[in-house]
Amino acid sequence: MQPFEKVKKNFGFGCMRLPMKGREVDYPQFSEMTDLFLESGFNYFDTAHGYIGGRSETAIRDCVVARHPRESFSLTNKLTENFFSGEKDVRPFFEKQLRLCGVEYFDFYLMHAQNAVNFEKYRRCNAYETAFRLKEEGKVGHVGISFHDTAAVLERILNTYPEIEVVQLQFNYADYDSPGVQSRLCYEVCRRHNKPVIVMEPVKGGTLVDLPEEGEQALRALGGGSNASYAVRFAAGFEGIFMVLSGMSSMAQMRDNTETMKDFRPLDERETEAIHAVQAALRKREFIPCTACRYCTDGCPRHISIPDLFSCMNQKKRYRDWNSDVYYETYTQGGRGKASDCIGCGACERVCPQHLEIRKLLKQVAAQFE
Repeated sequence: MQPFEKVKKNFGFGCMRLPMKGREVDYPQFSEMTDLFLESGFNYFDTAHGYIGGRSETAIRDCVVARHPRESFSLTNKLTENFFSGEKDVRPFFEKQLRLCGVEYFDFYLMHAQNAVNFEKYRRCNAYETAFRLKEEGKVGHVGISFHDTAAVLERILNTYPEIEVVQLQFNYADYDSPGVQSRLCYEVCRRHNKPVIVMEPVKGGTLVDLPEEGEQALRALGGGSNASYAVRFAAGFEGIFMVLSGMSSMAQMRDNTETMKDFRPLDERETEAIHAVQAALRKREFIPCTACRYCTDGCPRHISIPDLFSCMNQKKRYRDWNSDVYYETYTQGGRGKASDCIGCGACERVCPQHLEIRKLLKQVAAQFE
């Protein structure tokens, strides 16, 4: 299904990690990257108000909007939770975003980083209803969400607002079967609801470039293509994937990605086997051997989502990225306890099939994230 006719191809420029000179965006390099991106046949740009401390939107205004016809590119922006407190704030904030980007409309407008807790705020503030009205007024082309939570929460959101047209998910081969991120399960929810998927973090913030030696050897044996190219192609090869975003911060990254995606082809059988080998190599880096059976959560008096917190810990230790902190915050909201809320009752350890020292491990998780 391809309901978004203006978008030319399935690869987009994520503008969260632009080339920088100190604290400012490197305008000459960003302009050069933009030109190559458009010349290569791609035209989808993605931003949000908080990206690069507010500099992403103005960089797009100066390097994309001011230099190229509006009809030559698609632009996505987002409504982010910490920039509104009530319904009265949503439209003025949206109008501010239009001014900062120098445009009269956004092709896509997403409710940003939805999870179980902030979704309730968006509902109270009629944020979705306002976005749908903006679409009726021609100021938004399509309304969607970006999402960080469980598949069950995504199911609830899509049931509540079936008008949602597109879902942006963290989706990559490292997170595909992660019990914390739930990439595969969330993707399957989108397929059941017939929602096109926009992929964010296909290279997991660049961490799928620096692989363990065993994984590195598996990809090198293929005889061509960068580590990033295999990660992007993995994500783009699934049915229903409308767009794969890459946050590029150099011309070298732009050249690699555009060459990879200009004439996109899914991974073949040999390449898929190599990705499986990389996944196995990454799994060997697990620090907590939790199988996410969830026996431990049923009797927890503090409602701690223990397997999800352990998954966050594994991700943090393995990739040393910021994304694990986001998921830790997600899994400790809405009445779910933090690792430090453990009272040491031991109910979890009595039922753990892996015989993990859960109380001790939760202290380590608290020290890492809290």
